[in-house]
Amino acid sequence: MKIEITLSASDDVAGGHQFYEIQEAGLGHYFESSIMSDIRSLQVYAGIHEIQFEGYHRKLARHFPYAIFYRIEDEVIRVYAILDTRRNPDMISERLN
Repeated sequence: MKIEITLSASDDVAGGHQFYEIQEAGLGHYFESSIMSDIRSLQVYAGIHEIQFEGYHRKLARHFPYAIFYRIEDEVIRVYAILDTRRNPDMISERLN
């Protein structure tokens, strides 16, 4: 299956990159690389993750407190958001709706 990353999800990665790069030089790059690896794993594991927030699958990132929210639509894995799991669940729900 093909993976598509929406513009808002790309912005989420860029924001996380910036946040972690401020914490320590190089950490932002590691964050981005790690998240992209998690997204690539959806080629194999898409659809097995729990469904939350109006039908979005939620895959937890391996190395950071983030979740990847995606749907499978017309044989395409579409990533809609990559959000910090420490956020208020109402904010996450609002973002996805």
